[in-house]
Amino acid sequence: MFDLTLLEWVVIVFSAMLIGFSKAGVASMGILVVTIFMIIFPARESVGILLPLLIAGDIFAVTYYRKNVVWKYLFSLVPSVLAGILAGYAVLSFVTSEQLKPMIGILILVLILLHISRDRLGEKFNQMLPESRFFTFVMGALAGFATMIGNAAGGVMAIYFLVKGLPKKEFVGTGAWFFLFVNLIKVPFYISLGIITLESITFNLWLIPAILIGAVIGVKVLKVMPQRLFQILVLVFAAIGAVRLIIG
Repeated sequence: MFDLTLLEWVVIVFSAMLIGFSKAGVASMGILVVTIFMIIFPARESVGILLPLLIAGDIFAVTYYRKNVVWKYLFSLVPSVLAGILAGYAVLSFVTSEQLKPMIGILILVLILLHISRDRLGEKFNQMLPESRFFTFVMGALAGFATMIGNAAGGVMAIYFLVKGLPKKEFVGTGAWFFLFVNLIKVPFYISLGIITLESITFNLWLIPAILIGAVIGVKVLKVMPQRLFQILVLVFAAIGAVRLIIG
């Protein structure tokens, strides 16, 4: 699995830095790493290789942004996220992630269009959507499902936090705690499916320094990035990831 060429090693190390950068900067950029890993490794194995690296980035992010968390937006998601994770685990037993990725991609694009169109949908709608329990439940279930079948919840949560109107630091901090929570839950499921192994964990350890370097860069970039540019980048990378999921 890890008989890589020099070029592949360079790409993997860069991707590890990008994980750290995305966890401490523009979270939806992480979908590019998911794509790269699925190109270099078999799709199913890539998910298990990537998860511990994401958790390492999550730990850095929750440590640095520990004061920038809106807990109510996390607690309200817990029941539906757990339901989505269990549904994803069940579906993976008879349907491949490749068959489900286009569905997730289409849903993310719909959510992006919804967010962009909010200004034209009327003030009453704009006020109701962020506080809607149905909206929260659907987003949580979709995020749990998407993260279970392919670490693809970044685009879903990006739209959720944008709709909630979170400033960039709270966006990153709240998102960091969310992904640490769901990624840790996924570990025993992935072990039982045989996609996290001792060999993959050993491989992960070599990439931890690159993740930390990327995270430090991400923190510095986020400090000087304007809020408007941050929101645009989030939407752009979420859309890129959605299209990548659709075309396979």
